[in-house]
Amino acid sequence: MQEHTKSSTLENAIALQKYGVGQPVRRKEDDTLVRGKGRYTDDFNLPGQAYAVVVRSTHAHGIIRGIGLDAAKAMPGVLGVWTGTDLDAAGYGPFTCGLPLKSRDGSPLLQTNRQPLATDKVRFVGDPVAFVVADTLAQARDAAEAVELDIEPLPAVTDPEEAAKPGAPQLYDHIPNNVALDYHYGDMEQVNAAFASAAHVTKIDIENTRVAVVSMEPRVGLASYDKKAERYTLQVPTQGVAGNRANLAKNLKVPNEKVRILTANVGGSFGMKNINYPEYMCILYAAKALGRPVKWLDERSTSFLSDSHGRAQKIHAELALDAEGHFLAAKLEGYGNLGAYITGVAPGPLSLNTGKNFSSVYRTPLMGIDIKTVLTNTTLMGAYRGAGRPEANYYMERLIDHRAADEMGINRLTMRKRNFIKPTQMPFPASSGVTYDSGDFQAVFNKALEISDHENFAKRKKESKKAGKLRGIAVGSYLEVTAPPSPELGKIVFDPDGSVQLITGTLDYGQGHATPFAQVLCEQLGVPFESVKLVQGDSDIVHTGNGTGGSRSITASGMAIVGAAKLVIEKGKRAAAHMLEASEADIEFEGGSFTIAGTDRSIDIMELAKRLHDSKVPEGVPDSLDVDHTSEPVPSAFPNGCHVAEVEIDPDTGVVQIVRYSAVNDFGTVINPLLVAGQLHGGVVQGIGQALMEHVRYDESGQPITGSLMDYALPRAEDVPFMTVGDHPVPATTNPLGSKGCGEAGCAGSLSTVVNAVLDALSDHGIKHIDMPLTPERVWRAIQDAKGKAA
Repeated sequence: MQEHTKSSTLENAIALQKYGVGQPVRRKEDDTLVRGKGRYTDDFNLPGQAYAVVVRSTHAHGIIRGIGLDAAKAMPGVLGVWTGTDLDAAGYGPFTCGLPLKSRDGSPLLQTNRQPLATDKVRFVGDPVAFVVADTLAQARDAAEAVELDIEPLPAVTDPEEAAKPGAPQLYDHIPNNVALDYHYGDMEQVNAAFASAAHVTKIDIENTRVAVVSMEPRVGLASYDKKAERYTLQVPTQGVAGNRANLAKNLKVPNEKVRILTANVGGSFGMKNINYPEYMCILYAAKALGRPVKWLDERSTSFLSDSHGRAQKIHAELALDAEGHFLAAKLEGYGNLGAYITGVAPGPLSLNTGKNFSSVYRTPLMGIDIKTVLTNTTLMGAYRGAGRPEANYYMERLIDHRAADEMGINRLTMRKRNFIKPTQMPFPASSGVTYDSGDFQAVFNKALEISDHENFAKRKKESKKAGKLRGIAVGSYLEVTAPPSPELGKIVFDPDGSVQLITGTLDYGQGHATPFAQVLCEQLGVPFESVKLVQGDSDIVHTGNGTGGSRSITASGMAIVGAAKLVIEKGKRAAAHMLEASEADIEFEGGSFTIAGTDRSIDIMELAKRLHDSKVPEGVPDSLDVDHTSEPVPSAFPNGCHVAEVEIDPDTGVVQIVRYSAVNDFGTVINPLLVAGQLHGGVVQGIGQALMEHVRYDESGQPITGSLMDYALPRAEDVPFMTVGDHPVPATTNPLGSKGCGEAGCAGSLSTVVNAVLDALSDHGIKHIDMPLTPERVWRAIQDAKGKAA
């Protein structure tokens, strides 16, 4: 045993150098996914399964006068056609929003209580009103086209500001002026006093455009029902099985144990797949009614209608400053577009999250937020990568660049430096109501200027001018308040075959959890990296957890893993004391081995786990090293950074090209720099997409005019520059790993930086503002208008 242990100790030390925290380990799942061996929900099928197709409204607003089903029921292969009346009779509960948000008068958020299928009115194009199930998908599609809808059209409204005006079309009788939440934060008496005493006040009206998620994998569900056990099973792409099981059970009005959710590989989500949808209720109903599995697969055209969208705010922002450019107060007021129904966390990003992130890295003594979240005849709103964080940072950075700095004649970089929160001020109670625990914003800023070669920009601008191009640069800081505190599961199981199951309630939908989580466990317990198997996708095993969202995975699951590892060590000491015939008080653990203090007698953790499996132990000695641990709620963290974008514009066409991009970030302790860089790149690209090309639009009647990839532009490889990335980590003090999260930061940094860089280039023509997206047409028209005014 002794020689074996010495060898194992050396191997563990070498493994930690290769697989420990901070190492750029390649993702465990890459071989599977790159080779096309991944298994997504549509890859799963059950014997005897039928197929569902949903019938949707083609009107944005209207009264349902009748639904003709006879022709559809008579079609070949049709097993059933159902409407909202049928589902209402089943007693299902409505979709609601669980956020405890209140309006300025103290009244709670007004719920829309959406039913799976509309029965009285339709409220957006794509609103589901019936569904068909048939033996084949083709038969279900044919029958769905035969369903006859008699809908009396009503006037529609798609703009939240217009929807909140008296006389606008009303979506719900119990929600006056369509305002579900009149959100307010801050002491406006103090805020207004600060503005009144300010040497300068800068203002801007700005729109944060609606965007579609367009995940690579559309939504899909495979439902079955066990009549004997009275139990539903749903295979579905999600962001976390435990939380979604609880929501689904609530809608079905059954105990949690009567629902099982299975999630395999997930092809992207960005917030959209983390809520329950009507289609899932429909196929679960049909599976029970028919006694056979039912599958539903969305198509890209209908996903533009039925998947939740993101962003969609109209904001008036103001910043008050003293004569030297120090911030005195800031305020936002405006409207957030909820779409036709409130589900999931939709009002949060539009109101609460925007307010919590608005002050960013700057000392802003006072802040006031007044945002009405308004119902309109459009697709429902949801969380989208960042969920209020990129929006808030965008407003602050736009106020500084080309507004406050230029209006006061203060260099933009200087103004930022004067207002950064200093490391010596940590922990810092921000005016948003949260307390930052750590950060060195000035150092991050300085490093970003350095790696971007900011000092030589003037030379590059002259070269662009010679080539007939406009060149602009922008430096933008950001800070995010990650998801609010919540407990998380950290369950560890040592299997007889030598593998170690790590079970946690977050869920990987592209982040690469299997690798950094294994790195953390490897560092904590010294178990072989290759032995760790991550389990996240079965609600029968993952009994607790809030899923992945809000950049919380590494902080929440990381804390749970660390806590579980401590419990494993405690059990291991008791077991090792028995195996080594020593006192438990004399057992030490280090580098994956339990050792009798002061001796060379040891046993490796994997060997100990194997012996416990293979032998009987006396009472009082653990019979395994397995633990089932739920962590305490993990506080929010504050990832932050500074991005620098450089663009060239062809004034003859309005085409914008991002020619340089640099970013320095503080993500606290970085578990795997390779994965962190990938997450940053992805977020930056999504920010570029919204800044330059993405925009969901509706006509005056509520008809979507960006309903396919022919109409809705997404960034491609040619639109994205190579990025220079740097790190300046300041470990968080609020979780044992010191991590801060990184999944959404790219959006928070890129959105404002890209827009401000374009406007910097256009400042040669005196242009100060264009709303996103900065398409070639918008840029070209702005240049032509500016030339016309100059003439």
